Amino acid sequence: MKYIVLFGPPGSGKGTQSENIIEKYGYGHISTGDVLRAEMQNNTELGKTAKDFIEKGQLVPDSLIIDMLAKTLDGFKTAKGIIFDGFPRTTAQAVALKEMLKARGGDVSVMINLIVSEKELVERLLNRGKTSGRSDDNLETIQKRIDTYNNQTAPVIDYYKGEGKLANIEGIGTIAAIFEKICEKIEAV
Repeated sequence: MKYIVLFGPPGSGKGTQSENIIEKYGYGHISTGDVLRAEMQNNTELGKTAKDFIEKGQLVPDSLIIDMLAKTLDGFKTAKGIIFDGFPRTTAQAVALKEMLKARGGDVSVMINLIVSEKELVERLLNRGKTSGRSDDNLETIQKRIDTYNNQTAPVIDYYKGEGKLANIEGIGTIAAIFEKICEKIEAV
């Protein structure tokens, strides 16, 4: 089974490209946000614990996120591969993911890093805000999200580079052209 980490800053096209990968390859998709919301909505023990942290304005601990992702991953028994979208966000989470996959006889196959200039990201997110009505797609929030990505999440790139799993892809161009480059990287592993 292939395990793909789809990576990039907010607005880099991860969601769009995840959908393309799922459609072409039949891979399972694990989004941290979706998993958290589902666990809370279903009122599971993990969901209740996560909700307590969120209601106190605290980050959900990595160990809890990993437990949720492991439970979700174990549900994809027949998938040909799995896309991790929005995870890992820190080097500690990358290490935890490695351990989780190792316990299941696997490892990350490739980390596909979508590279987009900050100017382009801001433009894309502002446009998305106009069309989708997402309240977090305003200039102040966008800048905070990009800063958080640069300061806290981008170091994960170096982790996967050290693992020999990093595949950088220019995230500017047509969706189809970018997807073609992503497919080349997936098929090469």
